[in-house]
Amino acid sequence: MKIGVLTSSRADYSIYLPLLKAIAARTDMALEIIAFGTHTLANYGSTVNAIKVDGFNVTHEISIEQNANSPADIASSMGKIMCEFANIWAQSNYDIVFALGDRFEMFAAVSASVPFNVKIAHIHGGETTLGAIDNCFRHSISLMATLHFVTTTNYQQRVIEVIGSSTNVHCVGALSYENITSTSLLTHQQFEEKFGIDLTIPSLLVTFHPETVGYVKNEYYVNELIAALTELSNYQIIITMPNADTTGNLVRQKLTSYIANASNAVGVESFGTIGYLTCVKHCVLMLGNTSSGFVEAAYFPKMVVNIGNRQTGRILTPNIVTTNITSTEILTAVHTAINTKITNDVASVYGNGTSSRQIIDILLKEYTND
Repeated sequence: MKIGVLTSSRADYSIYLPLLKAIAARTDMALEIIAFGTHTLANYGSTVNAIKVDGFNVTHEISIEQNANSPADIASSMGKIMCEFANIWAQSNYDIVFALGDRFEMFAAVSASVPFNVKIAHIHGGETTLGAIDNCFRHSISLMATLHFVTTTNYQQRVIEVIGSSTNVHCVGALSYENITSTSLLTHQQFEEKFGIDLTIPSLLVTFHPETVGYVKNEYYVNELIAALTELSNYQIIITMPNADTTGNLVRQKLTSYIANASNAVGVESFGTIGYLTCVKHCVLMLGNTSSGFVEAAYFPKMVVNIGNRQTGRILTPNIVTTNITSTEILTAVHTAINTKITNDVASVYGNGTSSRQIIDILLKEYTND
């Protein structure tokens, strides 16, 4: 079975990891990784190299320069990606191709596959993020897909509603959970040696992505976030940089300037899978608007202050405090989160950590009748 995997960023690659390992370990499956999007861009950390360091061969490496700071930039990038993938799909013959999530890059790649009748397996469909244009991309990918692997029964029902059928819609839980259970995280010493950051210091892990619906407010939002972070001077502030999104350059510039002038702040372009999960485990709490605050954080479990509307519509577990993006409300939410006790049953929402095995079994049943 020839299997393609579309990966457009550090985020989806880290989620894919247990599935990639499971496919690569089989003699009856041939894995081909197609890396594009921010993976190949130096200003986003050239994260395609992390895939190679993990021992995987990257069959197709597509490099398209992305400014991604305006709606016109996003639309232009989508067009370029579709043109590149027209060549990929014309030359390839996959039994199934995996697409994960909802990014505009992923949507463009999958859209280009439709005339070629490529069979797409969509992971993380059915979710809702009302503060991001990704929401329509995600549901569109579901409509273009043949197989669906969702993380919860709620999301399974939404995919069924979107595509109008329950055929091939499978609830397998979150690959992220399997990633955590099968990965040896770093010790404090190992983490400090690798990244120069001491996690024994009480730390806040901050990831803020631009809101792409109502993006004109992003300058105000990042200024309010920075104002709140400035007041949290008794914590080490660890900031991971945002995605390539509308006004993303502005947000980066603001955060970079804050980091340069704050003695207690440090910025990281990409921790990699193990580094990021280690940081999640050992930080006091997570702050921002990243999807990992809804899935990975629930595993440990870790308190999360989710700000703004980017992730509005996702399942809210008891470890999440949601607030508007004003400095006053963020500070109040941080105080609430720090003083909230949570129990380990939060993790059960996203399955039992066997997602890759379930996906492999379904593929075998679907394509080989084993």
